[in-house]
Amino acid sequence: MKKVGIAYHPLNARSPELTRKLASILESQGLEHWQSSAWDEAELRPHFPGTDLILTVGGDGTILRVAQILDGAPIPITGVNLGQLGFLTEIPPEDGGERLLALLAGKGWLDKRAMLDVVLHQTVNGKKETRSFHVLNDVVMARGAIARIIEVTASVDGAKVDTYKADGALVATATGSTGYALAAGGPILNPQSTHLLLVPILPHLSMHYPLVLHPTNIINLKLSTTNPATLSIDGHISIELHDGASITVKASAKRTRFLRVDPPAHFYASLGRKLRGEFYALQD
Repeated sequence: MKKVGIAYHPLNARSPELTRKLASILESQGLEHWQSSAWDEAELRPHFPGTDLILTVGGDGTILRVAQILDGAPIPITGVNLGQLGFLTEIPPEDGGERLLALLAGKGWLDKRAMLDVVLHQTVNGKKETRSFHVLNDVVMARGAIARIIEVTASVDGAKVDTYKADGALVATATGSTGYALAAGGPILNPQSTHLLLVPILPHLSMHYPLVLHPTNIINLKLSTTNPATLSIDGHISIELHDGASITVKASAKRTRFLRVDPPAHFYASLGRKLRGEFYALQD
């Protein structure tokens, strides 16, 4: 390992101090390093060539932003947690550097996470639009600011599942199964699973069961509404949706990579404590 980047949350008051601490450790090991806001793609992306590892300073949201910009590039991420639950982060803020030094010494393992390919089709002001995204966590089709249900017709491999009269519906990866999908009543999947989740959000007089789908299944969600609606990509990209908009979702060939020091079983060992809120960090 020769070059390591630090992508930090620009609004967290504790980021600068922890970033300096990480930079000092990297310098002590004779490693080239760079620093950038995780929110600034134009600043972040030029650093990628030749980078062997990216340390994120923040929470899971910071990791999702960096993963979105990496877009499946084979650079692993290790998260240093300044957030709350930290399902994706690896190093607690109070760590004295032992875990990072272990990773730099080659004692970690590569955790490859499944992603989604999402294609949005809609007509805006009489003009057809198509946009594509690669997603690590989830894609959510949901109502907008007005608290009225929308209709989302869900199909799998061309077969209609149901029309959800609901706040919306989402498709999640195994990584996203501990996020919004969990809050909406979905199951938790093994982090290395390639299965997909289809989960309605607060359905009213329509099917409320989440579905676990095979990675070869193709999902389509079509919107019917007279009210404002939105599409959310990994919780930080938001797009206004119009009546008739649809998304097609399938498993991606791309992967997001994480470099970890805790063994795979640590996910289960820490799960109960995290869901009980025992790992919440103080927020500034």
